[in-house]
Amino acid sequence: MNEQLTKDYEEYKGQGRIWGGVPQENIRKIKYPRIDKTIIKGFLALDDLTGTISDVLDSLGLYGVVPGSYLSPIIPGTKIAGTAITLRSVPERKTATQGLHDKDFIRMATRDTHYLAEPGDIFVADFGGNIEVSNMGGQSVAVAMTRGVAGAVINGAVRDVSSFRSRNFPTWCRGTTPITGKCRMQAIEINGPVCIHDVLVEPGDLIVADDSGVCAVPAGKVGSVLEKCQGIIKEEAVMRGLIEKDTPISELKPLYRKRYS
Repeated sequence: MNEQLTKDYEEYKGQGRIWGGVPQENIRKIKYPRIDKTIIKGFLALDDLTGTISDVLDSLGLYGVVPGSYLSPIIPGTKIAGTAITLRSVPERKTATQGLHDKDFIRMATRDTHYLAEPGDIFVADFGGNIEVSNMGGQSVAVAMTRGVAGAVINGAVRDVSSFRSRNFPTWCRGTTPITGKCRMQAIEINGPVCIHDVLVEPGDLIVADDSGVCAVPAGKVGSVLEKCQGIIKEEAVMRGLIEKDTPISELKPLYRKRYS
């Protein structure tokens, strides 16, 4: 662990923000830049959020979109945009029965990650797409909201679905389950690279999600992506207006060619 990261760790420990569930050396980042709030608001103002971003990422040659058929919202009709904080977990070797019998330390670490978050962050958890056991439940939702986490994207399953909905905590996941992850999974890294379905997410990336799916935009690209998205929205609004006026095809064709060529 480098010197600055050690200082950050001790600072956060002094503030009561270190749970200790993940070894210090397995926390890859603590302090890092967050996406500007003005940019976040700009993305949330887009009508077709993930669809427009998907088109722009295609134009930039970037792979960063997960369809809603793989990661769907617990609360339909919600949308989020914010900076990624990340957690990666792997299965335990022991059976859950043996781990509980041995009174093993619970090595899940959603709380550890939430306490390192800044208000508006999006929690991104990777458990390899496992849909049998829960990565996050009602108590973790309470912690996340207390720390200002704005939503979650889980490459795996969640439980206590009613808690997510009653607290209005937007979450996208692979599925739901009543089975706890305790003694079935262990957190091995906080704020390192993770994978959601087949998309790489780095801590500090922009995460956006709506009913259609989830997008991850590299931190260094968010300003230009937003600008391109806003341009597309304006162009499509003009085109939609012409279509609604029943503009002749002969007039629409040149505009379509310009837009999609």
